[in-house]
Amino acid sequence: MSERRGAELGAALPKDSGGGVADEARGDRRLRDTDPVGDQPPKIEVDDEERPARVLTGLPEQLVATVAFAVAILVLWQVFRPLPQGSQYYLVVFLSGTLPLVFIAYRSGVRRLDRGGGPRALDWILAAVTLVVCLYPLLPMTIGSGGGGYDAFLDRQGQFDPVDVGMGSVLLVLVLEACRRTTGWVLPVVCLVFVGYGYYGGFLPQHWTIAHAGLDFGQIIDALYNSGSGFYGTPLDVAATYIVLFTLYGTVLEFSGAAQFFVDLSVAAFRRSGGAAGRTAVASGFLLGTVSGSGTATAVTVGAVTWPILRRAGYPPEQAGGMLAAAGVGAILSPPTLGVAAFIVAEYLDVSYVTVLGWAMIPTVLYYLGILLAVEIDARRLGTRPVEIGGASGWRLLARFGYHFLSLIAIVVLLLIGVSATRAVVYATALAFVLAFLDSRTRARASSPRKVFQALGSGVRSALPVVAVCTSAGVITAMTTKTGLGAQLASLLVRAARTVSDNHTVVLACTVVLAAIALAVLGLAVPVTASFIIGWAIIGPALLALEVPAPAAAMFVFYYSVLSEVTPPTALAAVGAAAITGARTVPTMWQALKYALPAFLVPIVFVLSGPGEYLLGRGPVLGVLWTTAAACVGVAALAAATGGWILGVGPARPLARVFAAVGGLALLYLEPGALVVGVAALSVAVGITLVSRRRTT
Repeated sequence: MSERRGAELGAALPKDSGGGVADEARGDRRLRDTDPVGDQPPKIEVDDEERPARVLTGLPEQLVATVAFAVAILVLWQVFRPLPQGSQYYLVVFLSGTLPLVFIAYRSGVRRLDRGGGPRALDWILAAVTLVVCLYPLLPMTIGSGGGGYDAFLDRQGQFDPVDVGMGSVLLVLVLEACRRTTGWVLPVVCLVFVGYGYYGGFLPQHWTIAHAGLDFGQIIDALYNSGSGFYGTPLDVAATYIVLFTLYGTVLEFSGAAQFFVDLSVAAFRRSGGAAGRTAVASGFLLGTVSGSGTATAVTVGAVTWPILRRAGYPPEQAGGMLAAAGVGAILSPPTLGVAAFIVAEYLDVSYVTVLGWAMIPTVLYYLGILLAVEIDARRLGTRPVEIGGASGWRLLARFGYHFLSLIAIVVLLLIGVSATRAVVYATALAFVLAFLDSRTRARASSPRKVFQALGSGVRSALPVVAVCTSAGVITAMTTKTGLGAQLASLLVRAARTVSDNHTVVLACTVVLAAIALAVLGLAVPVTASFIIGWAIIGPALLALEVPAPAAAMFVFYYSVLSEVTPPTALAAVGAAAITGARTVPTMWQALKYALPAFLVPIVFVLSGPGEYLLGRGPVLGVLWTTAAACVGVAALAAATGGWILGVGPARPLARVFAAVGGLALLYLEPGALVVGVAALSVAVGITLVSRRRTT
């Protein structure tokens, strides 16, 4: 998932699990001697929304590893033997075990306080205070007029006494500080704006749409500290159940050598053709993304292996980096492990996770189809060279290491037969661990209690930024719920669209465009999970008010929250890919945007036309088939327009590209009249290109 891969992943790769293919892919000695830029990428530690963690040693490392392992056991225990006191009690315990670790594992960002690399006295104090205020609702002793145990704490809901307010206030500050340490200043500032709105909103002129009755500070802390929509709301619930479990699963897959096998298989699958290098990078991103769910980490990992191949084929660094970034971001959109926000979609809409996976299938196909077509166009336009890659063949790799697919298949099968997502991923994790014994190179690790201990603890440590983000997001959801801000802003959005026209279709189109822009801008500033939560609270009601089905509205918000990963000027996946290829960062971002362009249009199709919902697999079989076919042709037309080449025909001149763009947009509208226009425009583009080619010949 987008936030769920830790800093440990970075650019470090597991050892080759596939018969030497990866070693060959890293480039030969001669290339390394003559051009060190690509074959020895900088050792970067990067994730989609996370600052690098400290490198701990000694007592701090032992303490963090032990607590993280204990939390992993708690999470697994909760799956099969839930704590009898209820889910909120479990979330209190979970947060008490994870949030203090952030202050030990992550730097403060203040140079004077971070001297020496390890945690300083202030970090230990913050960790200790965090532990106390997190455990306060469970403490059985009386503290002034507060305390008294969990039941007494719940009984005071809505009428907090000063001790409760004080403890909640301290926890609010610590949650925002933990979020700042792991993701930067923007999200904490956004949370403070929402808190300020909750407190000062009552002072706004009451005829303003966003005005409300006002909340005193005690009511705000009560909403955050002792309700189901605050710190212990849906975002943290998702992090403490699904996300940590899938993080553990990803860690065990790397532990077993599966991640490297997926990359090696992609490298071996395309032997010798002009477009083989690009196809290898895209296929690697897809296969690794099915278990990674992290755009930046996937781009970096795949890039470390495939950049030497791309460079030898003749790809410029910027285009190679853009391709890697776009392929990596597909990890957040690729079943069976979508980004964190997908689990929140399932919780908000009260559907199973397998249902959300079904909605994501066709959009994922369209996303990677657009990238593959762009790759094929670039191969022809740039005149890329075939690259010989040694090592085992794809069939040999499948025969020897194909068992790594079993755990992925197990997740899907278990979900389909009705097993809960949490149990399905635990069973798949156990299967992946057992499969590690089938390879002599991973058998020693799997047999070592110390290595298993480290792997489980590493999974929890990778999720620490997710915990900080999701707990902070609870501030936004609580304030939105308590003040009714979501409905008020949705009303403003629809009202702005109605200033253009009273026609329902025009209003919907304007609302969708405004919503897309708002989500794209929001995603530049805050992590994907927070972007989805804010977007759903504000934009979701506007789309629902215009009779857009809830699944289409939710997936629209989800996709635009994710696509900030390739949107300049803060396209983190492109930044990571540029670090691997040695490219200029901003041009790499624009190349990534070019490759991912169809992905920005497909979500609009979900909500703009009735048949668009068929692309989520919701509708009659024939409807799903014809809309998928039309969308595929539309994506191909857009790829031709952006790449300047019509596959099977030749290079497209500007006029042909304009007609191809018009045809692609019309085809994606999926209405009968638009389909006719789209086919006609695309035919004109092909005709112009054919005539131009004959004249040139």
